[in-house]
Amino acid sequence: MSVSESHYPARWWHALPNGRIQCDLCPRDCKLHEGQRGLCFVRKMEGGQMVLTTYGRSSGFCVDPIEKKPLNHFYPGSSVFSFGTAGCNLACKFCQNWDISKSRETDTLMDQASPDEIAAAAERAGSKSVAFTYNDPVIFAEYAMDVADACHARGLKTVAVTAGYIHEAPRRAFYAKMDAANVDLKAFTEDFYFKLTGAQLQPVLDTLVYLKRETNVWTEITTLLIPGHNDSDAEIAAMSQWIMRELGPEVPLHFSAFHPDWKMRDVPPTPASTLSRARDIALKAGLHYVYTGNVHDTTGGTTFCPGCHDPLIVRDWYRIERNSVTPEGRCPHCGHAIAGHFDASHPAFGNRRIPIALHPESRP
Repeated sequence: MSVSESHYPARWWHALPNGRIQCDLCPRDCKLHEGQRGLCFVRKMEGGQMVLTTYGRSSGFCVDPIEKKPLNHFYPGSSVFSFGTAGCNLACKFCQNWDISKSRETDTLMDQASPDEIAAAAERAGSKSVAFTYNDPVIFAEYAMDVADACHARGLKTVAVTAGYIHEAPRRAFYAKMDAANVDLKAFTEDFYFKLTGAQLQPVLDTLVYLKRETNVWTEITTLLIPGHNDSDAEIAAMSQWIMRELGPEVPLHFSAFHPDWKMRDVPPTPASTLSRARDIALKAGLHYVYTGNVHDTTGGTTFCPGCHDPLIVRDWYRIERNSVTPEGRCPHCGHAIAGHFDASHPAFGNRRIPIALHPESRP
């Protein structure tokens, strides 16, 4: 099914003296002629103004375990209603969702849905929250923010899965609508960001500091470790020490395994030993909650009590095998407070992924 573009009036731009406009959403500061699109491909100059071409259009909907985002301390075991659009404002050569984020075809947008339709579908599915994911929600911020309002009206939580590459003013507006975020900290050097993402490191660090110090958004961090590019002991130690110093020991950090994809198919997959080594370095730096991802590693997936070190939430990949954290978020053995958001125990959603069609009658 082909879905036409939207012409939704976009925020965060200004006119330039030469007749062009400048997008003020992210640090790329794209300057556009009439009919031209930004690097993200979905923000466009049309009729002398900026429009968002993917408002109300999605690449599809799925119900996932919240651990898949990954968020290990935001209502563990619950399900999250997930969707994205097309495009991205980074140019990662290692993109794991390149078929969506690098899409230049509106035909990849299968579902058309209003914010309230999405919130209603998430409620019917029994999801605790709705996640803006698969591509970066920063580039469809207006749509995501409206969906967030509809979700909150129904008592649903909202989750942003993002690279955190956004300017200060839209950052404040966007995260005011979010309850949780997983931010991709792709590396800890400007050289990596410049060469492999076409972006800069500092704006991402600024986003992380803002989230931790100035908001109540529950925040976790993911770093995809790519062999030979961002997996040295020195870089992992420097990043862990920065998180400890600037964000504190209770921000969960996920080290995830790379698999060859997009424009980096010549790089080997990340060995499990690299993830374990990175986890050990981060724990020695003082971080309380460090996880390994995209591998079967029960130790690396388990939440341990920082007080008595007992295993509290035992995981194998996305599957929770045991959860003994109290509904108040404490260790049942020593009473230590576990950072995050928890509620009364309920049957874990498991590692399923359930595709959802909002308008099945319109499919070919």
